[in-house]
Amino acid sequence: MASKDPESEHPSVTLFRQYLRIRTVHPNPDYGTAVAFFEERAHQLGLSCQKVEVTPGYVIPVLTWPGTNPTLSSILLNSHMDVVPVFKEHWSHDPFEAFKDSEGLANPTDAFTVFYSERSLWWVRFTSSGRPGHGSRFIEDTAAEKLHKVVNSILAFREKERQRLQSNPHLKEGAVTCVNLTKLEGGVAYNVVPATMSASFDFRLAPDVDLQAFEKQLQSWCQAAGEGVTFEFAQRWMKPRVTPIDDANPWWAAFNRVCKDMNLTLEPEIFPAATDSRYLRAVGIPALGFSPMNRTPVLLHDNDERLHETVFLRGIDIYTHLLSVLASVPALPNEN
Repeated sequence: MASKDPESEHPSVTLFRQYLRIRTVHPNPDYGTAVAFFEERAHQLGLSCQKVEVTPGYVIPVLTWPGTNPTLSSILLNSHMDVVPVFKEHWSHDPFEAFKDSEGLANPTDAFTVFYSERSLWWVRFTSSGRPGHGSRFIEDTAAEKLHKVVNSILAFREKERQRLQSNPHLKEGAVTCVNLTKLEGGVAYNVVPATMSASFDFRLAPDVDLQAFEKQLQSWCQAAGEGVTFEFAQRWMKPRVTPIDDANPWWAAFNRVCKDMNLTLEPEIFPAATDSRYLRAVGIPALGFSPMNRTPVLLHDNDERLHETVFLRGIDIYTHLLSVLASVPALPNEN
């Protein structure tokens, strides 16, 4: 955002700057000051607060809307409001809670991306066992040889998926499975052949993948590498869900209608990474991932991650219209 005279700056931008000055980065985040900041602003607006674990980024717009929009202020005061993605063991099922608006990504074009599903996150560690010995000998059946075969099999699968994505202009990144080698471990000295070695992979499985069948594929890669090769999960999501994006889903119908009324071009996609929406969809809440950031490069966790002031303020206006309509969608029969 460009620097401006504080007296002429939009109050939402000023509030955002104040929040950004609070150090919330690891390894020593000052969460206490951040919580106090939100509590004070909510108190000024007459909003009640409950401390829950959230993903930051949506609270600033929410806390600035009521001061300029009396209608939305009433909605916020009379609805249980969770704009940031949170997971609860139990939901109270008021009308607004049947729809959750969670994380999205920027879109470098004029369009806005909305995510209706996401990949399943699997973190897998493969371990191979073999004959140890001195580094000066040609030792057979080593852990490194076996692990090399596993790594080659997985990277060959990775290349196949990459080619499938590049050869089909209609496919988006979230529609194919991605995998990356992220850790290699083993060995104690340059001249000692280790008895065990391991490789860890970050798999992001597309929603249409048969997860049971894919686990069998992992087993087959281990078996093909030789005896003594195993794998274990550090994380494995087994509940992929897809939010319907047709008029049979009243939340999508309302969301889509508002966007059309505002002349917003939507591009529905599968989110390529993982968000808290997966927990919401798993308990039957039709979550959509939407961050109204068009004409913006995708700089998630990148150097100099930024958002232009006009895009930021336009996003607040879009959310204002969306929340006003979504809060009026009646509860479904099975939610009573």
